Amino acid sequence: MHPTPHASPLAAVTAFHVGSLAIARPVATTWAIMAVLGGGSWLLTRRLAARPGRLQVALELIVAGIEDQIEEVLRRSGRPVLPLLGTLFLYLIFANLCGLLPAVEAPTGRIETPAALALIVFCAVHYYGVRANGIVGYLRTFARPKLIMLPLNIVSEVTRTFSLMVRLFGNVMSGEFLIALVMALAGLFVPIPLMALEVLVGVVQAYIFSVLATVFIGAAAGGIEQT
Repeated sequence: MHPTPHASPLAAVTAFHVGSLAIARPVATTWAIMAVLGGGSWLLTRRLAARPGRLQVALELIVAGIEDQIEEVLRRSGRPVLPLLGTLFLYLIFANLCGLLPAVEAPTGRIETPAALALIVFCAVHYYGVRANGIVGYLRTFARPKLIMLPLNIVSEVTRTFSLMVRLFGNVMSGEFLIALVMALAGLFVPIPLMALEVLVGVVQAYIFSVLATVFIGAAAGGIEQT
C-alpha cells in the first residue's frame, strides 16, 4: 500500500515486533528483497553448465553488462568491486520498483534506507582507497592539490554522501507521494501512466546511484580523476 498523502516520509512505520524490538517496514521489505535476491541467485547458479541454456546466458549477460559498465567508469578491471556494486544496483532496482506492488512500500522511499546505502558507499570508498594506496598514501590524497584544501576535501566527502542519500530518497519518495495523491483524487486507473513513469525513474535512479558509487570508489582508489 502506498503511503497516504498526509503521511510523513520521515516517520518510522512499524511492520511487526520481535519481542520488544520494533521492526520498521523498510527494514522488513529490505529483508524480503534480500531473501528474493539471495534465493534467486542460489537457484540460478547452483547448476551452471559449460554449455549454458537460455536462463544461464541471460544471467551471464546481466553480470557481464554490469561489469562492463563498472570498467567503463573505472578504466580498469571491475571484478574487485563487482560483488558490491552489482549487488547494490540489483537491490536498488528491486527496492525502487517494489512500491508498485499492492501493499508494499519502496524502502528507498523512506529516509533510513537511502541513508544506510549512502553510508555503505561512504565506507566502501575509504576501504578501497586505503586498499589501493595504503592508509598513509590515501590520507595524503585529502591534501591535494595543496594542504589548504584538506578541510574542503573532508567536507566534500560528507556532503557528496549526503547528496547521494537525498537524491535517491527525494526521487523515489516524490514518485510514490504523487501516485498516492492522484489515486486519492482521481481513482484507481488514472495513475497508470504515472506508474509507468515511476518504473523509468526507479531504474534511472538505481543506475545513477550505482554509477556515482563507482565514480567515488574509483576516485578514492586512484583509477579516475576525482571531480
